[in-house]
Amino acid sequence: MKYRKLGQTGLEISEVIFGGGAVGGILINADDNTRRAAIRESLDGGINWIDSAASYGNGKSEAALGWLLKELPENERPYVSTKTAVDRNTGDYAGQVEKAITASLDRIQMSSVDLYQLHNRLAVDAANVPNSLTPDDILKPGGVADAFQALVDKGLTRHIGFTCTGEAEAMHKVMASGRFETAQVYYNLLNPSAGRDMPPSWNAYDQQNIIAAAEKHGVGVMVIRVFAAGIIATDARTGKEGGVVLQGDVASDEVRMQAVVPLLTPDLGARSQVAIRYALRNSGVSGVVVGLAELDHLRLSVEAAMMGPLPADALAKLDKLADANFGM
Repeated sequence: MKYRKLGQTGLEISEVIFGGGAVGGILINADDNTRRAAIRESLDGGINWIDSAASYGNGKSEAALGWLLKELPENERPYVSTKTAVDRNTGDYAGQVEKAITASLDRIQMSSVDLYQLHNRLAVDAANVPNSLTPDDILKPGGVADAFQALVDKGLTRHIGFTCTGEAEAMHKVMASGRFETAQVYYNLLNPSAGRDMPPSWNAYDQQNIIAAAEKHGVGVMVIRVFAAGIIATDARTGKEGGVVLQGDVASDEVRMQAVVPLLTPDLGARSQVAIRYALRNSGVSGVVVGLAELDHLRLSVEAAMMGPLPADALAKLDKLADANFGM
């Protein structure tokens, strides 16, 4: 396993991050022995970060982490991050986030976490994007960023970050603010717009090279949905696809993937491995959050990191395909 700096936090994290979310669901749905094995094998593979959220399984992911990590020797415990969404209509941001992190810490059985993240979409006008916050909601005096910083000051988390999804203009404003140390960014080979400038003809969700902006401002990036909720990794469907990006839909991603498949030669690895290796091409990426449903998914992910980024010729073909809108 290789490690990369997480922005300016001073931490070095594994290129593969154990994702405790609902799409993979291994922490939520698997039996206890499988969950134990998943943690053990991830640590043995060099993974040193586990990411969860209060919303994952309505607290089940965090609760599983609580007892699983308690079983580990202190010197083997990985970094842990979790997150919460804020209700802009309720107000009292400080009260909301302190109540949320306290509940998460109770479930995880920790006195503090390494990273606590804001988990709302961002929008110029919150009325246009469900469950969103505006940059002003976040950055104004007494806003969400101040509420999150208070958690650091109280020792409830070491670092703070945000989920970087929503409208590009709002995302870039928050990224440039210097208020957050990390960002979780939607980035994969079906929508590379977070990691490069797209041509004028690009007709899908455009994040306007937000990873370059993160690198410029010293913000550590954790990639989310590297498999596009499974569409890249497999032709099987679980009903959990979609739901993250604006202007995104499962049918369009499936068409894009059909254009990608002929380029995937056996020497590049399994489809999931190609996806991870693609994301690791970007120097602004600190690590890739991988959702796991089975132990084999974990093994493939660790192997992918060991293989390193895709070769230049494969990347050139994928870039050309994206430039042509995947033929759509």
